Amino acid sequence: MTTPLSGKTALVTGSTSGIGLGIALSLAKAGANLILNGFGDASTVIAEVKQFGGKVGHHPADVSDPAQIADMLAYAEREFGGVDILVNNAGIQHVAAVEDFPVERWDSIIAINLSSVFHATRLSLPGMRAKGWGRIINVASVHGQVGSVGKAAYVAAKHGVIGLTKVVGLETATSNVTCNAICPGWVLTPLVQKQIDDRIASGVDPQQAQHDLLAEKQPSLEFVTPPQLGELVLFLCSEAGSQVRGAAWNIDGGWLAQ
Repeated sequence: MTTPLSGKTALVTGSTSGIGLGIALSLAKAGANLILNGFGDASTVIAEVKQFGGKVGHHPADVSDPAQIADMLAYAEREFGGVDILVNNAGIQHVAAVEDFPVERWDSIIAINLSSVFHATRLSLPGMRAKGWGRIINVASVHGQVGSVGKAAYVAAKHGVIGLTKVVGLETATSNVTCNAICPGWVLTPLVQKQIDDRIASGVDPQQAQHDLLAEKQPSLEFVTPPQLGELVLFLCSEAGSQVRGAAWNIDGGWLAQ
């Protein structure tokens, strides 16, 4: 049976857990071959994605290193014939006031959350242009459009991702390559769970800790889920999404409507 993305290869950075894995599973269900990326033993995740029948690979590139990103794209070309769909998802977080923010943490967040998007994009674009089709989807954040106390590096990086998305969207506007960003609000990832755990550690009831975190920002009082993000990625990969270009698409339970 032909599925919407049969014959396409998707590379999703930071895809061995959380948002990245949810997106990878959605793409695999739609028939895409998948290149997963992340640290550690990926055998369980590979098996989970393989159940949908496509070809699945894994590359352990540390995306803070441009040379390792280049090696990952060379692997994609060698083993899969290149990348048709690039999802720049890898990200890390650190919370501290600006004057206390460790310089090495700033550098690593900018490298992983922003510079990796540039490097993976610049290396993927020539192949997409040659094939006459491509989709670049950058996982930004509501923090690409608003600030939050203590998140200087993350907010700066995600604002940068949206700016880069706009430029690439314009530079590819007359082609069949599109570039867009999706901007999730709170998603129950390990990064967000840590913020809930910190509240629990200070004596707050677990359910109350989750409610309080959501109530601060997200009017729906519900988390965005990785499968919901995956479905949005599929829309942006479809013909219906072909004129969505350089957009920053909010999926945030109403956060930015306030």
